[in-house]
Order: sequence, then C-alpha cells, then structure tokens
Amino acid sequence: MEQSNHELLLPLVDEENICLPLPINVVSKYWNVDLPMVEAIETAKQYPDFNGSVLIEGIESAERHGLVCKTIHSSLSELKKIIDSGIPPIVILPGIPEITQHASIVTGYNDEEHTILHYIQKGNQQGEQQEGAIPQELFDKEWSEEGRLLILLGPSEILSSLKLENESSEKSNRLCLTSERFKIQKNANDALETLKKAIEIDQKNPTALSMMGTILNEQNSPDCLGFYEKCLEVNNNSYLAHNGMGNFYLKSNQFEKAENSYSKAIRINPKRSAKIYKNRAYVKEKQNKNSEVKEDLQKYLKLFPQAPDRGIIEQAIREL
Repeated sequence: MEQSNHELLLPLVDEENICLPLPINVVSKYWNVDLPMVEAIETAKQYPDFNGSVLIEGIESAERHGLVCKTIHSSLSELKKIIDSGIPPIVILPGIPEITQHASIVTGYNDEEHTILHYIQKGNQQGEQQEGAIPQELFDKEWSEEGRLLILLGPSEILSSLKLENESSEKSNRLCLTSERFKIQKNANDALETLKKAIEIDQKNPTALSMMGTILNEQNSPDCLGFYEKCLEVNNNSYLAHNGMGNFYLKSNQFEKAENSYSKAIRINPKRSAKIYKNRAYVKEKQNKNSEVKEDLQKYLKLFPQAPDRGIIEQAIREL
C-alpha cells in the first residue's frame, strides 16, 4: 500500500528507561542522535521507588547531545503542520486505566480516514514500524484533557524555522516539567516555587494551574480549589481539575460537591479512572443514594478487574 505524504517513518526502538522515555529515545534517533542508555541508567538511581517516566531527564539528555526542545500548548491544525514539516511531535495524553498521563509520538495523519497515527513500540517480523490509528475526533478530545500539550525535539535550525501558535508560553511549560521532577523527588516546596514562576510567566497555563492545584490538594490546602477553577476557566475539559476538586471535597466531607465534581470528570472521560467510581460510590452512600452506589461499584470492578479490594467490593454490592 502506498504511504501517505502525511506520515513520517520513525526508527524502531525498544530500549527505554525512566530517565530515557521511549518517545524521547525514538525521536532522538530519528534525528540520528543516539542517547547513551548507560547515562540514563545512572541518572535513574536518583528515583529508586518511581515507576513512571521522568520526561525532563530524557529531554535534558537530548539537549546535552545537541538537540533543542520546545514544549507548547498546540492545536490539531498546528500538529498537522508540524508533521508536514518533517518533525515527529510528542503529545501528552491521558493514561489508561488510571489518571496519570503518558507521552506518545504522532507519526502522521490521514484526512481521508480522519485518523491520527501513533508510533507503536513493537514492529512486525520484517522490523518495520507499526502505527496505531486513532479517530481524529477521539484523539483531539483526549488530547484536550491535557491542554493539548506538545513536546518538540529536533535540531535548532529546524525548530527555529517553525512559527508556533503559543511559543510565548514555552518557558512556563518548561518550568512545569521541572516542577514535575521536584514532585517525583518528593520536594514539594521547590515544586510549588517552580510552579509559581510558571504561573507568573503565563497566568493562563492550564498545565501549571492544574499541577499547582494537585500539590496544594496533597497538602490539604483549600487554596487548591482556586487553582483548579482557574484551570477550568482556560480548559473546561480538564479531567484532572474536576477529579482533584472531587478529591478535596471528599476529604472535607462536602459530599454533594464531591459527587458533582466526580460526575463532571466522568462525563469528560468515563474510562480514564476506575478509582473515581469507587470515590463517587462512597460520597453517594454518605448521601443515602444507595440505589446509585451499586452501579458505581460495579463500574469500578469492570474497569479494574484485578482490584486488590475486589472481595470487599463484591460483598458490599451483594449487601446493597
């Protein structure tokens, strides 16, 4: 089958590390830059108990080896222009089945079939790149949950030739990635200070506002609500902001408000988190809405069949 002009051929790579995430490794190799895994393995020793990816570590590795990075809030039309410029963009999408995020490389698009093509790690027997096609509307909806955050890696002369829509917020977004590292290192004070700087640069950065809300929420500070609300003013499709508000209201025994926030998050993405259904079941039970509790608990088990508390939940369902 003839390949579309809107597709980029990326190298097949299966090496990754928490400090050299797969998307960073693949895009670097696309530009003929080999990032040393031994360096990433050494850096990863700083994160002994962390299971996810530390994106900023991978980005800094790429920068040490000659590439430059830009992190922007983008749009579907700009994403297509970037691909047509020969640059493979890394997008931040919701994690499934829980509410963490993940980075994915967009390798192309097909306007006739209305699909966005993603890089898939495993190739076929001939060692060719495989792509996963996602309906364009679904991709954009899920991407919008993360404020359409986009990471570009490439040679300076190529990235500098791009005219980007929201380049003014690039420094603010970079500080968000730095703050994320502080948070992973359990350094909440530096994480907060970094986010304050990010918000000073761009007061309408939904990523920074949501992250600030999350850290303050973890400290049980009611100030988190103001940041979640500001995030939602900029991006009313922010699942994390609605879910965060629900968690705060649950902790402060404001059950009706918690239920309302959880329901808004579920309307945005009903499959993003199993735990949100268990939380909503709890706040409904506190409001004596027992007829609705059972359905939420069943949904929790459907999305999380290996739940460690499965037996307890099944017993609760039987007793309802």
